[in-house]
Amino acid sequence: MKILFVIDTYYTNNNGTSISAQRYASELRKRGHEVRILTANHSAEADENIYSVHFLRIPIFQPLLNKHNFYFAQFRGRYTTHTIHAAVDWADVVHCFLPFALEKRAQRYCEKIGKTCTAAAHLQPESITANIFGLHKVGWITHLFYLWFRKIIYDRVQHVHCPSQFMANEVKSHGFKAKLHPISNGIQEPFIEAGKRNIAGHRTEKYEEYKGKFLLLMVGRLTREKGQELIMRAVPYSKYADRIQLVFAGHGPMQTRYEKVGETLPIKPKFLYLKRDELIDLFSQADLYVHAADMESEAISCIEAIATGLVPVIANSSHSATTQFALDERSLFKAGDAQDLARAIDYWLDNTEERLRMEKVYQESALKYSIDNSITQFESMLFEAIKDHEQSK
Repeated sequence: MKILFVIDTYYTNNNGTSISAQRYASELRKRGHEVRILTANHSAEADENIYSVHFLRIPIFQPLLNKHNFYFAQFRGRYTTHTIHAAVDWADVVHCFLPFALEKRAQRYCEKIGKTCTAAAHLQPESITANIFGLHKVGWITHLFYLWFRKIIYDRVQHVHCPSQFMANEVKSHGFKAKLHPISNGIQEPFIEAGKRNIAGHRTEKYEEYKGKFLLLMVGRLTREKGQELIMRAVPYSKYADRIQLVFAGHGPMQTRYEKVGETLPIKPKFLYLKRDELIDLFSQADLYVHAADMESEAISCIEAIATGLVPVIANSSHSATTQFALDERSLFKAGDAQDLARAIDYWLDNTEERLRMEKVYQESALKYSIDNSITQFESMLFEAIKDHEQSK
């Protein structure tokens, strides 16, 4: 197949949707498909697989978008229209990752020329509103966002990829009528291989700076909704407070604030930005993985941690898909409750033998989320979409 991905921001390693698009493109090419990307291109490297349009600057909000490493694509003008048409004309099937103007223009052109188009529901409105005066707590505003997203694209396609069953249930509750395909974004083989080594007793020895400490790790953008501050507030409630080394892998607009909060802890947290192999190495040294985000459409980093053989401690939030990875209540804590998080952490640190036993159980539970399985399901969705589209003509 000739597959076109449409996504505003493709070249970033600090956005789960963009990372998913990159991985899917790579894996689909390994299977012999041609994959090209229609995006706002800010890469210094020329790429023949990229259809590049210009950025769209948003007055007032652009500084906030810059902090999140997100850029909207231009969707008007002769050059942009020509680029969109050329990209869609090339493809057998078009897959839109986001519900924004670039994706809308591509989908409308698909309709015009009779081309198959599918979409993905990765974006939770709460991820936007959480950064605007806490509006994520206002249910009717979330519903309005979903209505807006539906009008832009979801009501006009027959097949929608959801990264989790939670997300499929969420969009269905807001009136989505398309066929929903819950397919994990998928974990790469190096995480699974590292997990097998770790469970077999070949864990990476802790770096000197971590020896004698409990290493607790969370991966994710440093933003309010991800909950890194809650983890720092939980540490003083733990009986192991003076031995806990927190490491936050990621960057984002809240880093300066979080560094100041971290200065109050017995051991200052580390804020690192890691490549994949470095992250696997850190997972292989850690004692626990903590995921405190209040909202997630999947949280691939949590599955990656589990796949490498870590027991997770996860916020039990009604707005998060991450709870699906907890195998029992011991790996859950009350969302937003620092004391309950400390309780969950202390349980696993108190019970070393049980934690080691459950590491193997968790590692095995992650195997079904392999990216190979995900790509097989995604291929099936695209073939089904093409078939349905042809039959509807």
